[in-house]
Amino acid sequence: MLHIYRQITALERCQAVVIAQKREEAFRYPFEPIHLIAKPSIHFLRRFWFRQLRDAPWQISGTELRALLRILTKTDARLLHIYFGHIAVHLLPLIRAWSKPSIVSFHGADVMVDMNKAAYRSATREMLDAVKLVLVRSESLRRAVIDLGCDESKIEVQRTGIPLDEFPHRGRSFPPRGRGGEWRFVQAGRLIEKKGLPITFHAFARFSEEYPNARLTIAGEGPLLSTLQELARELKIDNRVSFTGFISQEQLRDLFYASHIFMHPSETGSDGNQEGIPNSMLEAMASGLPVFATQHGGIPEAIENGVSGVLVPERDDKALVRALFEAAQDRHFLSGIGRAGAEAVAEKFDQSTQVRRLEDIYLRLIGRSD
Repeated sequence: MLHIYRQITALERCQAVVIAQKREEAFRYPFEPIHLIAKPSIHFLRRFWFRQLRDAPWQISGTELRALLRILTKTDARLLHIYFGHIAVHLLPLIRAWSKPSIVSFHGADVMVDMNKAAYRSATREMLDAVKLVLVRSESLRRAVIDLGCDESKIEVQRTGIPLDEFPHRGRSFPPRGRGGEWRFVQAGRLIEKKGLPITFHAFARFSEEYPNARLTIAGEGPLLSTLQELARELKIDNRVSFTGFISQEQLRDLFYASHIFMHPSETGSDGNQEGIPNSMLEAMASGLPVFATQHGGIPEAIENGVSGVLVPERDDKALVRALFEAAQDRHFLSGIGRAGAEAVAEKFDQSTQVRRLEDIYLRLIGRSD
């Protein structure tokens, strides 16, 4: 994931060694050293046994454990940082077997998915007891991890860092009042349930009735693509909605600068999946693009409603379209929240600041001072 890659490659006072099951798109994410431990041939059977027969999260085998310990010993690793809580549960045998500190990061979905199952909650509590420190991306995730039974004293908020030089603030010119306004909306991210894309489509459909020249661009890939394409046809906006698929960071930045409003009406998924603080939203804010989002997860920690963006309740397309209509009549308001949004990201989510803080955490846990 890009936000993890950014964090790892920005480290200066600590050297990262990556261990993964497979490597993909190395041209896009160049990094060394990477140690690969492939899934064993019986992985499918082990996963089936854990998940279907025991209704519990699977954990690594003895063979995988020994391979991981060999790499940690060979590289003289001082600290293990495990990204995502559910991955840490799979690695619980390693956390217990290794004598040095382990950290786990929670990012959103890994806090709630499957936590309605007793065995999953129990295994997660065991993992939380075993690690030295728990990092979360937002205060909302911090509260969720506490609800899972984690000792509050071992939780720290470590926010996502945005490289501000890649998304410099740029002021926008907005369409004049009237039906002829060519408003350009954008939403970027994985096409999954928690992103609230149907709400975006319903709100945009209503907005485009008054502004028929409005356009919506959806940047990203995901399992809901065909469902969203069908919804666009049902709402009769398919000629006004574009799906770009995956695009590069440079293309995304250009799309932000060519747009007037960024939409991100996140909602809690049916499986409990929720946002930390969406990276694409922060990038849009950094570029000066006004953001219209929801009172969901960690989003209110990044956006003050009416000051640095607009927040409406989850799953409320009527409230969202009302906010859009009001903003379309007030270009000064849009300019103001765009500017304040960029300032908020620079203050709270600057990558260099967040990476320095992460390195401070690493060095503290391994008993070193800079």
